[in-house]
Amino acid sequence: RELLSSDAMKDYNRARVYLDENYKSQEHFTALGSFYFLHESLKNIYQFDFKAKKYKKVTGKEIYSDTLESTPMLEKEKFPQDYFPECKWSRKGFIRTRWCITDCAFDLVNIHLFHDASNLIAWETSPSVYSGIRHKALGYVLDRIIDQRFEKVSYFVFGDFNFRLDAKAVVETLCAKATMQTIRAADTNEVVKLIFRESDNDRKVMLQLEKKLFDYFNQDVFRDNNGTALLEFDRELSVFKDRLYELDISFPPSYPYSEDSSQGKQYMNTRCPAWCDRILMSHSAKELILKVENDEKIVIYDHIGPNVCMGDHKPVFLSFRIAAGAGKPIANVHKCCVVQ
Repeated sequence: RELLSSDAMKDYNRARVYLDENYKSQEHFTALGSFYFLHESLKNIYQFDFKAKKYKKVTGKEIYSDTLESTPMLEKEKFPQDYFPECKWSRKGFIRTRWCITDCAFDLVNIHLFHDASNLIAWETSPSVYSGIRHKALGYVLDRIIDQRFEKVSYFVFGDFNFRLDAKAVVETLCAKATMQTIRAADTNEVVKLIFRESDNDRKVMLQLEKKLFDYFNQDVFRDNNGTALLEFDRELSVFKDRLYELDISFPPSYPYSEDSSQGKQYMNTRCPAWCDRILMSHSAKELILKVENDEKIVIYDHIGPNVCMGDHKPVFLSFRIAAGAGKPIANVHKCCVVQ
């Protein structure tokens, strides 16, 4: 409410805020939230009612919280528990809304996919078992938003995908000239720690790997040139290349940043830094944002607050222009904006 009434937002005269705060409902709780602020310069904006199957004009400012099951203006779903059974009360899922602006209809899907529970398990195989779980969950969402219940429109999918670098390939590259020491638990013989040391140079420790420890001796590799050298190990999206498009990444890994307020650029030594936070889109949405109007193309895909501590993730944003009616061929202009 403070944000809605702030001076910075005074030109945004309509808003829709959706906060899943009903944490007592463990079978439905996702902890997701979507905030939509609409600028006064946008004259006709409509939002889709999934129950009535029609668009309704957006006026005023409305906030929905506690439970989102009662509003027909969105679809919310938590992933089945058997997707990630070791995390008993996972909060992963998605929230979907549909909008129509100047005859251009599209879905906005806020998503949270499953994390890596153990660095050691992630390191064992390439791709990791966790990568497979995320693949399954993302495929589930994409199938859901293009099923037969509603008209198909362009879509944007954004949030914490928890995409990780291929751990095995990264470690083998970062520690190519190192020797590995394996430390096991005395009682179970389970591997609890891997230590990679340089073969010479007084056997300097390069990397220590535990369930929740990824302590690499030189964090600059993740920051220099925005970590571009490591993008080749960012492979989880490749299986969806026929369904999803992403603009070129030109920002450093968005996770896991230190939560020390004086360490805005420092990564924590808990996980290998990775581009967890992304904005993806259907190929039809790609055409939507890359259309050039008056020889002007302004599309920005970047992160926010590179030097500012704001939690273990850095927010990522996509800024672009939409031309009126850009979402449909001239012969089939979307008719949403004539519906009451």
